Amino acid sequence: MSHTYLTTQELSELIKYNPRTIRNELKDSVLIEGIHYIRPFGGRKILYIWEEIEKDMRTGIAGSVNAMALQ
Repeated sequence: MSHTYLTTQELSELIKYNPRTIRNELKDSVLIEGIHYIRPFGGRKILYIWEEIEKDMRTGIAGSVNAMALQ
């Protein structure tokens, strides 16, 4: 499966949230590392996975968390 990786700025333009809101409020509370975003090569840069974010925006975060619990 192919993924679309976005920077914080690119994601903010798609979901109409301020980049600061994404970094300070959504990251690690709603957007989970390893599901919604990655840190390529173990670095500081964050790339968001659009397909996972879009899916959870439609179904809610509970669907992803429950799926993880079943694994």
